[in-house]
Amino acid sequence: MEVVGGEVDYTFVIQKTLVLLVCVGLAWKMIVYMCNLLKIEKEPLRVLVTGAAGNIGYAIAPMIARGMMLGPDQPMILHLLDIEPASKSLEAVKMELQDSAFPLLQGVVATTNVNEACQGVNIAVMIGGYARKEGMERRDVMSKNAVIYKAQASALERYASDDCKVLIVANPANTNALILKEFAPSIPEENITCLTRLDHNRAQARLAEKLGVPVSSVKKVIVWGNHSSTQYPDTSHATVSTKTGDQPVKELLVGDQKWLKNEFITEVQQRGAAIIRARKQSSALSAASAACDHIHDWFLGAPKGSWVSMGVCSDGSYGIPPGLVYSFPVICEKGSWKIVQGLSIDELSREKMDDSARELAEEKALAYSCLNI
Repeated sequence: MEVVGGEVDYTFVIQKTLVLLVCVGLAWKMIVYMCNLLKIEKEPLRVLVTGAAGNIGYAIAPMIARGMMLGPDQPMILHLLDIEPASKSLEAVKMELQDSAFPLLQGVVATTNVNEACQGVNIAVMIGGYARKEGMERRDVMSKNAVIYKAQASALERYASDDCKVLIVANPANTNALILKEFAPSIPEENITCLTRLDHNRAQARLAEKLGVPVSSVKKVIVWGNHSSTQYPDTSHATVSTKTGDQPVKELLVGDQKWLKNEFITEVQQRGAAIIRARKQSSALSAASAACDHIHDWFLGAPKGSWVSMGVCSDGSYGIPPGLVYSFPVICEKGSWKIVQGLSIDELSREKMDDSARELAEEKALAYSCLNI
């Protein structure tokens, strides 16, 4: 410290302090700049969307490009696949994505060639499939989708990245995932999932509406089973965040148990049909949003203390036959998921869970017979 004539030179002290503060400020700016630079230089992930020219594909592509699926700092290259008759629409989707100038979008591959579409992909969102038409038998629909998913599985097996994560959206989603698992054996079975997050979101939203609370305050809803009318939206363990802590939904709706066990379940199961009646088309925006939620939480992790519903390969938990692709409550952390264990299952839940498992076993047998497995 500078001392002049036995006194402290405060001018000198102030100058030194200012210089120090400027240096700290510059150092902090440099740190922030380097962090931002590192974010920009993140390797892009390749994301495949099949059925990309359809309604769901058109809805989900900009959501992915904007960062809703992989986060605000993860660049990506979109691989868009559809059938030859939809090639012009597919090209139009590519043009619109380019015209939107999404900062995270580093490229778009639009193709009708499944092998080209699967080249090096890290994430596959399988939306394309054969929709059931009036007069078609269930076996006919299953047969057509079995052939589609066998071919796409073979392409992913051969061309996708080793750590590729797969989400099946096209119905019958659970059984399509099972077929893909059968014909893409090198993809770890824990990386093959199907979408029941849409049903989970519907159940969560319906409870929030009934209780008059924000949807974000409703936690631990479960959708068990098949993505079909046998799915079981279960509120047995659901809670609502309040000022006094988390409250069980069944206690908050103690006078509405009949609604919880009947109307609520039916409303969630039949919500897709209700949208078709109102819109004359199936759910697109909500399905795209749910698919983004599914991959986002799987890839980046769900909020601590919460779980989500995912169609995953059963390991025998809760008495569900191993090998079926069945919707369970799962915890997502660091790019992986695990089934929530130790939940109590009441008599009603057991019956409905088993009903859905039986339907999935029937679908599996039908699909395998179509493929002569």
